[in-house]
Amino acid sequence: MKIIIAGAGAMGSRFGLMLHRANHEVVLVDGWQEHIDAINKNGLQANFNGEKIVENISAYNQNEIAKVDFSADLVILFTKAMQLDSMLQSINSLLHEDTKVLCLLNGIGHEDRIKKYVPYQNIFLGNTMWTSGLQGPGKVKLFGDGSIDLQNLAQGQEQAANTIVEALNQADLNAKYSSNILSSIYKKACVNGSVNGLCTILECNIASLGASSYANTIISQIVDEFIAIASAQNIFLDKDEVLTQIKSSFDPETIGLHYPSMYQDLIDNKRLTEIDYINGVIVRKGKQYQISTPYCNFLTELIHSKEEILGVR
Repeated sequence: MKIIIAGAGAMGSRFGLMLHRANHEVVLVDGWQEHIDAINKNGLQANFNGEKIVENISAYNQNEIAKVDFSADLVILFTKAMQLDSMLQSINSLLHEDTKVLCLLNGIGHEDRIKKYVPYQNIFLGNTMWTSGLQGPGKVKLFGDGSIDLQNLAQGQEQAANTIVEALNQADLNAKYSSNILSSIYKKACVNGSVNGLCTILECNIASLGASSYANTIISQIVDEFIAIASAQNIFLDKDEVLTQIKSSFDPETIGLHYPSMYQDLIDNKRLTEIDYINGVIVRKGKQYQISTPYCNFLTELIHSKEEILGVR
């Protein structure tokens, strides 16, 4: 497949590297010029479960990608949520009527913006539990195992979804077809909505958060708010199952020593976070459905306060 990774940060770099190693034709597109320059000069350098590897993958600034002769079979979206529209505008000339677009962004409701640029039948939603860390321009740390669930939005596109699953599994990305992707996305949002924001405010990794005697109580309250909003949309989650998934991430032998993407954005790289598309969405939907969301509201305000304190724009 000819694949565009739209957003080549930590996770985009992981997927790009693994798909490239599986002999797919991969192009990385991002807005961070220093990162792009480093990849084009030195290759994408990775600590891949303790093994140092380098892969030569073409990388382009999104402001220049329109000049490139590349007709994509598949686009995998890994931008930050607030950058989604500008990225789709940038890569528009590389899409054709059969180009499939798989959204793997954190957060909820991205399909409403994607369909402004892509035919509805070509949109696929996914949820991934893979992790990755960006260690500097052109350098990533890839560790642990993960998985992907994905589903077509439009009826009748199941075969196309399974073709994407097959391509991902050629790269050992452990993908599977889901018949209820919105449930999976909300489960993932519960994880991000608790772990990401709390680790960023407390400036700790996931294992340290889990070791706190207060963590379980706070996380339980946040999850209750996500479940209430999901239920209002006829999406039903098992709280015990969600909490078990979150607690499994505390294990330092798996991903417990990982610093979530929100931490990497704000603390490490002084970039704006995606809080408005994770906990902030729950706050907005809470107002819509008249459901109280005090924990998500407070966490959203804390993250925005920290952005201001750190002078992030």
